[in-house]
This record gives sequence, structure tokens and C-alpha cells, in this order.
Amino acid sequence: MKIYIAGHRGMVGGAILRRLQAQGGNELITRTSAELDLTNQDAVRGFFQDIKPDVVILAAAKVGGILANNTYPAQFIYENLMIECNVIHQAYASGVKRLLQLGSSCIYPKEAPQPMREDALLTGVLESTNEPYAVAKIAGIKLCESYNRQYGVDYRSVMPTNLYGEGDNFHPTNSHVLPALIRRFHEATLSGADEVLIWGSGKPRREFLHVDDMAEASLFVLDLDAATYQAETQPMLSHINVGSGTDVSIAELAQIVAETTGYKGRLAFDDSKPDGTMRKLMDVTRLERLGWKSTVELRAGIAATYTWYLEQLKTDAAIRGGH
Repeated sequence: MKIYIAGHRGMVGGAILRRLQAQGGNELITRTSAELDLTNQDAVRGFFQDIKPDVVILAAAKVGGILANNTYPAQFIYENLMIECNVIHQAYASGVKRLLQLGSSCIYPKEAPQPMREDALLTGVLESTNEPYAVAKIAGIKLCESYNRQYGVDYRSVMPTNLYGEGDNFHPTNSHVLPALIRRFHEATLSGADEVLIWGSGKPRREFLHVDDMAEASLFVLDLDAATYQAETQPMLSHINVGSGTDVSIAELAQIVAETTGYKGRLAFDDSKPDGTMRKLMDVTRLERLGWKSTVELRAGIAATYTWYLEQLKTDAAIRGGH
């Protein structure tokens, strides 16, 4: 089959590509953003008419942390809506019957009961800091469901929890909590810092899923036979949560990262900084009933991610030295 992976250079798209390459047997199609602007309707139409893939995996999105979401709300809602509308519609127009769209746990209301079940969608107010992004991701789910109802295609959506692993963003201000902690503790270890200060009380609890688990789960959901998938979902409530089903406090997470990076100093918490939502955990009952469960344990996953981060630092240093 021809499988088009949109967003293959992102963390999740890259993991899905690696997994499909390892499996073999299919023609894998990719395009960089420079080669194909997914916000350009004419370009996307031309691509689909020319390539005519059999399956589409939509992992492309404009993503970022709280700061980026707050700073660029118009770009986040516009670009993500355009990507979803163009890819999903042109997939249908070119005859694609199977599509998998990747979303985010931020689709759920700010005060959703924990753990968050799929049926919590559209039951309350969203978290204000990432509402534009969340609205776009909800629209993607509803696009898939609406095309299924009207056109008889099989377009599915998976909603991951907080992801980490190979390909993550370790930027000092724009990264998510886990890669940010890995970088901070690594640099503190190198500098011999006596203390690492962490925002908030350390009490909020968060769930983390290794990106390799996410890739496996995504392909598992994509490959489910229609009868099995439809028996576990509803036409207008068809998305599936993907997570580890367990969470840790930020303080516990920081301690694991400190041990992984070899940091021997003190951990301090700045209570004057906001904690955010006290708990965000996905209910993964639906996915487990279908037959999939995560296998990458958090401590082992963080160790593997730290190893990859160190390799990237060496590569970057070698490139700088070469110039």
C-alpha cells in the first residue's frame, strides 16, 4: 500500500515512520514542509491527485508549549485548522478510504473528571492558554466523524497524553516539562550547581507516554478491523485516548530525571509560580479493551531519551566544530 505520513519530521510522525520502515512491505510517502505546504489548498489538492495514497496518517501540526500558545494563538488555530481541512478533504476527494488523525489531550475541558474519558469531550470550558489549539484539534475529530457519516470512509482519531522520547524539543523556553527538566538537570550536572529550582509546588500529577509506544498504538488503531473499531466507539464519539494509564507528580518526575542525569544537588520548588491543573490523566479503558497497552516504563523511557539527547549534543558539537 501507499501510506502517506504527514508530519514525518515531528516526534510522533518520525516514530511512526521508523516503525513502518521496520515492518516493511509498503510504499511510504513523505514530504517536508518546504516540499508541500499543508496550509495551501491548491498544493495539497495537487499532491493527492498526483500521488493517490491508499492510507493517510495525519501527524502534522503546529505545536508548542504554553508560552508559544499564548503568544501565537491566531497562528495555532489557523494553521492547524487549515492542515486538517486540506489533508482530510483532499484525502477523501482522491479516494482515500483509511485515515488516522493524531490529536491531543488538551481537547478535554479544564475541569474534566479524572481520569479523562472520551465522553468528556465538549462537556465544559477548555484551558484558556491553549484553547485555540484545542479547538482546532476538536475540529479535526469532527471532520473525520462527519466524513465517515456522509461519505462512508473510515477516518479515525487518536488522542495522546504527554509524549516524550526521540525527536523531542529541548528548547530552553519552548519545550514541554519533561525535556525541559532533562536539559536543566543535565546542565546543572555539568556546572556543578548546588540547586535546581522547579516552578510550582511539585504536587501536580502528569501522565507521560514514550513516543515509540504512541507509534505502536497509532498503527494498532489504524489496523483494527472496522467492525471491532465501531463496536467500541460511536459515530460522533469515535476518538480513542492513548496513554500509559498512570501518572506521577512533578516532584517525582524531577527526582527520576535527577537520578538519570547523575545530578547530586538539591531540588527546590518555587511555590510562587503557578501549578496549573493539579491532575491530567487519560482514561485508556477503551484502548485496553481493544487490546493495546503501553510497555515502555517511565524510568527506562527517560533514560533512553537522555541517551538520545546526549547523542544530539555530540552531533551538534561536531557540526559546529566542522565549521
